[in-house]
Amino acid sequence: MIYLLLSVLSSTVIFIVFRLYTKFGINTLQAIIVNYFIACTVGYFGYIDGSSNISQVSSQEWFPGALMLGVLFITVFNLAAITTQKSGLSVVAVATKMSVAIPVLFGIFLYNESTGFLKILGIILALVAVYLTSIKSKEGISIKYKNLIFPLLVFVGSGIIDTSLKYLETSYVSETDVGLFSSTIFATAGIIGIIILIIQGFLGKLSISFKNILGGIALGIPNYYSIYFLVMALRSEGFESSTIFTLNHVAIVTLSTLVGIFLFKEYLIRKNWIGLAIAVISIILVANSAI
Repeated sequence: MIYLLLSVLSSTVIFIVFRLYTKFGINTLQAIIVNYFIACTVGYFGYIDGSSNISQVSSQEWFPGALMLGVLFITVFNLAAITTQKSGLSVVAVATKMSVAIPVLFGIFLYNESTGFLKILGIILALVAVYLTSIKSKEGISIKYKNLIFPLLVFVGSGIIDTSLKYLETSYVSETDVGLFSSTIFATAGIIGIIILIIQGFLGKLSISFKNILGGIALGIPNYYSIYFLVMALRSEGFESSTIFTLNHVAIVTLSTLVGIFLFKEYLIRKNWIGLAIAVISIILVANSAI
């Protein structure tokens, strides 16, 4: 459970960093790309096990999956950016966090994980809580039909990322390789990001600022550990992946919302408060279903 808590805390720090990007006018794309290389470096130097040769990473069974996840990481990020521009931040928040339904169903049907009443009720309430805490207007969420494809892709992409993490760590990644596995994912995303920046440079749209690099450094460390601790939590005995993913997503939403209130003085509408209450109930139900 300690790994799950650490993953939630790391993800909440990511939320804080993103909020500060707006305050300091940081270019999100550039900071994200720097962040991938920082996350990769943290994992690389944290990989102390001497039984494997780092130069032989490409021969590892999990290597193709790590490459795929790296591509998905930066692809989903760009889709989220497009969705934010076209439909708003609330739509992205809902699409990203509601995607927990995909790995949960994956765990239940592929790994025959438990489906007790408390757990199912808790998962349903968690999805309701995510929606209610994410919307920022009394009218709810409104998406134009022509823009619907973007949040759908964010939803599916985010779900595939979580599901793939579970599948790869279960089938191919040894405990001593978790750090190296995570670093490879971030390195792949970073290399693709560099290619994007090079293209922008040729098009005359690139302007690199030192503050964007600092923003990437601030993001890279918690970003690495959010993935590392999540993978370690998935390896914990006594907790099924459907339970871990549900608790992880709803706890991040809850804690991030509370941080928004106390640190950034965010205003919550009635639906947000109801969502927070439901989130707490869902956490209690899902946690107790695992006992």
